[in-house]
Amino acid sequence: MKYVTYVCGGEQTAGILSEDMKSVHSFKDAGLAYDDMLKFIQNHCESDIEKLKEIEKKDGVPVQEVKLIAPVPHPHHDVICLGLNYMDHAKESKSVKDSKEIKRDEAIYFAKRVVQALGSDGVIDSHSGITNSLDYEAELAVVISKDARGVKKEDAWDYVFGLMCFNDVSAREIQRRHNQWFFGKSLDTFTAFGPWIVSVDEFRFPLELQLTSRVNGELRQNGNTKDMIFPVDYVIEELSSGITLDAGTIIATGTPAGVGAGFSPAKFMKPGDVCEIEIQGCGILRNTVG
Repeated sequence: MKYVTYVCGGEQTAGILSEDMKSVHSFKDAGLAYDDMLKFIQNHCESDIEKLKEIEKKDGVPVQEVKLIAPVPHPHHDVICLGLNYMDHAKESKSVKDSKEIKRDEAIYFAKRVVQALGSDGVIDSHSGITNSLDYEAELAVVISKDARGVKKEDAWDYVFGLMCFNDVSAREIQRRHNQWFFGKSLDTFTAFGPWIVSVDEFRFPLELQLTSRVNGELRQNGNTKDMIFPVDYVIEELSSGITLDAGTIIATGTPAGVGAGFSPAKFMKPGDVCEIEIQGCGILRNTVG
């Protein structure tokens, strides 16, 4: 099932795509009282899912008559991100020098501030007054379905609501200047995800999803989730050992090689560029730089 938030007739609501992906249904169409995605994630039960499955096969409001926005427009926490979670990206970031001596014993976590997330077709502010090194990062994002504390790896996927495309937009020279990632990755419009959340039951495990990024049609990144150094189940077990990952928490799982900063010369984004993040089974997240 594909969960969406959209604007129709000037009103914002949340629901699902029809099975043929040609129309949308609000939660209220299924007789459910939820008026936004976060409330649904935090409070839904199995009977709610069954009601949605009943209307998923029916025609709803045509997709072309609505505007899809970020599935969770206002996350209730900062996004939890993994840094350097693909070895090829770690190499291009020059954080390791010799592949024969590579050893990564601990995951790198950081927070990404987001007041309002961009959905597909949202415009990324270039922030040209403070940065000239606007970069993209194609990532798989995980949305937690219920409060997770002390979860073991073998049970981790039971706590996942769904998966989605994520663009961890970054200002590289701000990262370097401040010697940390929070500011350079948290500027307004620097968090884009969607176009929908795909329910976890639509995927096979272990995850082997191809993920790519393109800028103006040029392929930049081409990786696979199987190459994560620290996979999703490991991350959920480790974080939940001391942090309650409550329902609606979003975890961005890192990016493979091919970011703009990894080229020589660098290929940073500029106003007018179109960046597409595509993940197998999750759709295409498309944003223009303004």
